[in-house]
Amino acid sequence: MNEPASGSAAAVAPAHRLVRIPAVLREREFRRFWLGETVSLFGDQITLIALPLVAVLTLDASASQMGFLTAAALVPNLLFSLHAGAWLDRRGKRRQAMIATALGRAALLATIPLAYLLGLLSFAQLLVVSFLVGTLSVFFFVAYSTLFVSLVPRSRYLEANSVLYGSRAFSFVSGPSVGGVLVQALAAPGALVADALSFLVSALSLSSISPDEPPTEEAQRGHVKTGIRYIANSPIVRASLLATATINFFNFIFWALFILYATRTLGVRPGLLGLVLGAASVGGVIGAVVAGKLSRRIGVGPAFAVGCVVFPAPLVLVPLAGGAEWTILGLLFAAEFLSGLGVMILDITVGSIKAALIPDRLRARVAGAYMLVNYGVRPVGSLVGGGLGSWIGLRPTLWIASVGAVAGVLWLLPSPLLRLHELPEVEE
Repeated sequence: MNEPASGSAAAVAPAHRLVRIPAVLREREFRRFWLGETVSLFGDQITLIALPLVAVLTLDASASQMGFLTAAALVPNLLFSLHAGAWLDRRGKRRQAMIATALGRAALLATIPLAYLLGLLSFAQLLVVSFLVGTLSVFFFVAYSTLFVSLVPRSRYLEANSVLYGSRAFSFVSGPSVGGVLVQALAAPGALVADALSFLVSALSLSSISPDEPPTEEAQRGHVKTGIRYIANSPIVRASLLATATINFFNFIFWALFILYATRTLGVRPGLLGLVLGAASVGGVIGAVVAGKLSRRIGVGPAFAVGCVVFPAPLVLVPLAGGAEWTILGLLFAAEFLSGLGVMILDITVGSIKAALIPDRLRARVAGAYMLVNYGVRPVGSLVGGGLGSWIGLRPTLWIASVGAVAGVLWLLPSPLLRLHELPEVEE
């Protein structure tokens, strides 16, 4: 074996690689913002498995009730997204709005374990809490898009989104696993305490930063509808919205029934389901790592198209699952691993494209209009999923959902997105 030419140089290179940190995390304000979001995302993943299990295991919910529960959290996107964007662009103070909504969501989620301990928990309470948490989430995420560009320079949009979505992917790995264990150890309502605490951490992290937010804009005639007009006139944003909305519609048909199908039809225990979902979502971590590299290699638009296919297509493995327990778990693992890989590529690329393209003065209104459609189809999908699940059965509905979602990529074929290799310039 050849000796290294310089022992000191050989030692320095690995050390340099080991301490390599994304440049965007060296910025204090963004680092605190990222830390709060990471903790909050972790709590969200616990709730994603714990709240449906409260309905299924504690209140013995039916397929149609599961559809109503999922829809309750999503209906506020239809009702409030447009006006939330207009209000925030007019009022400003996006950071304060995010702090208030984080504290509100913590308080609402805490009522579920409290009612359970007092023997007062009902399905009606789950619906009300889901609706109110969804309403506060609308204002939080509309404000989020503006705060993001206040903290991150344009040249680092892809890097910052990769870091944030990397945290989201990590929460996919650990959150459901911890959630499943907490459900078995504390009962499903008790597991929701973790998400309530995570919102408190998010509020504290947001209160410790003070970014320079874009100026507000006085309300004029058509102020509320400006975001809709912008999307309608932007071929890039319009195509991305139609693609993601189609995917989301079918994906929420799928998710309205997935936990019910996995636990009752396939017989997967809650703790094992959480571990499988968490382990499978390692694909999300890999997707967050490769999204930037893939965008540089084939272009940011084509990378987005790849995400639009790789995200929904593997879910066909779920209705295929059957037979021995190891076969079922293997197919669920593969479906979640590959889907997690695809959704990270999709989210990072489309988020960066919109951040680069949309003018600051319109950002909250466009975000609200985008959410109106992209999130608005979700409760519709959930209700359709609950109805179809009761009518034709769980497995046929999952087949329709998993195959139909792939059609979302067809909206990109006539658009400029497939020719978009670099992040676009601001589009007034």
